[in-house]
Amino acid sequence: IPCESCMERDNKSTGETMEFLLLGFSELLYLRVLLFLIFLIVHLVTLAGNVMIFMAVVMEPSRPPMLFFLCQLSVIELCYTLVIVPKALLSLIVVDGSTISFIGCAAQMHLFVTLGGAECFLLVAMSYDRYVAICQPLHYVAVMSEGLCLRLAVACCLGGFAVALGLTVAVFRLPFCQSHHINHFFCDVPAVLHLACTQSYTPELPLLAACVLLLLLPFLLILTSYVCIAAALLHVTSSAGRGKAFCTCISHLSITLLHYGCATFMYIRPKSSYSPARDKMVSLVYTNITPLLYPLIYSLRNEEIRGVIMKTLRRKKIAQLN
Repeated sequence: IPCESCMERDNKSTGETMEFLLLGFSELLYLRVLLFLIFLIVHLVTLAGNVMIFMAVVMEPSRPPMLFFLCQLSVIELCYTLVIVPKALLSLIVVDGSTISFIGCAAQMHLFVTLGGAECFLLVAMSYDRYVAICQPLHYVAVMSEGLCLRLAVACCLGGFAVALGLTVAVFRLPFCQSHHINHFFCDVPAVLHLACTQSYTPELPLLAACVLLLLLPFLLILTSYVCIAAALLHVTSSAGRGKAFCTCISHLSITLLHYGCATFMYIRPKSSYSPARDKMVSLVYTNITPLLYPLIYSLRNEEIRGVIMKTLRRKKIAQLN
């Protein structure tokens, strides 16, 4: 049964006049200043970490495929935080929540899903890189050529853009109830779907299709790559060789589990289980903490990125001395 006071969006001016109110953390009045400072510090550290990795890789003359993919991952994380965090910080400053236009909300959702989808596909490309490096080491240079890496990078972005466009159009074609209060700090898909004037499960079908394309299929491909890697490592006799191969995969595995774990919890579930308070806390981790952890994981666990960063710092020190 449709909810009362539905607003049919069949007029031309709806996209221009309709607004949503992002409630953010309006229920935590006494923690606004503390949350604002925490968000701001985490945001600045995240930006600094990803910029450091990006600049270090760009300044490296010879970039192996994994460094190329790490550079793209840093760019995605930079854009990811810039799309979400500024609006979240604004919602903490404004007492009654911050408004966002119909077009602005759709654009934010589209960019958010595009970047998240591109990251899902990029993790598949990185797992394929690890598969070739461990299972076909003699053919690694020939297979993972610069042209292939560039094509994979473009395909990741285009795939995320296409799926996000279809999902965003499907969500914002729905009729919304009279109340346009989004109990969230950004235009997340479940939070906006919660305002739809329908009790059927039809509006959730585009989200389900997007989850299959962005989460399930990429995860199965990553799992297949690591099954092949594990099978190949069983034939490695030396423990040192196994340890070295495992170290090259541990960073990617950590980020994959972190990314897919949060995304699966957020989006693969029915609308009836939507909980604003719980979802906001999970989204807080998903959009603020995980982008902060990515540079830390790769700078601490990946020898290639550590070497590039150290060389960059040495170049900077030599330049200052000269």
